[in-house]
Amino acid sequence: MARTSERRRVAERLHSAAIHVLRYARQADRHSAIGPAQLSALSVLVYGGPCNLRELAGAEQVAPPTMTRIVAALRRGGYVRLKRSPDDARSSIVETTAKGVAALEKARAARLDLIDELLSRKAHADIVLLGKALAAIFP
Repeated sequence: MARTSERRRVAERLHSAAIHVLRYARQADRHSAIGPAQLSALSVLVYGGPCNLRELAGAEQVAPPTMTRIVAALRRGGYVRLKRSPDDARSSIVETTAKGVAALEKARAARLDLIDELLSRKAHADIVLLGKALAAIFP
């Protein structure tokens, strides 16, 4: 039982830490040309590859009409383009443009800069320990 309660306490601390780090890093999004929902959808497309609107909505856990609006805004900005699905003429595939990849990379770099700055306040030994813990959890 002691292992279960200790594991639960660690899970709670990890959950809290993840939320705090993401909120802290999200400050960088204020300087981005596109909003957080659009950046998140771009991330799915850049790292996961092209997909249809329904798949993208599922990945982002939003309703298809919401994703349609997000993709429309990304299209207007030139960050994504639509092409016909080879499997279903009624469906479109969403893919990123070079501008979309560049925007995501810039936003990601800004977030990483903030996290790096946060870590710069910690002792090197603590950073090494954190790196080992993360490697143990997420190999």
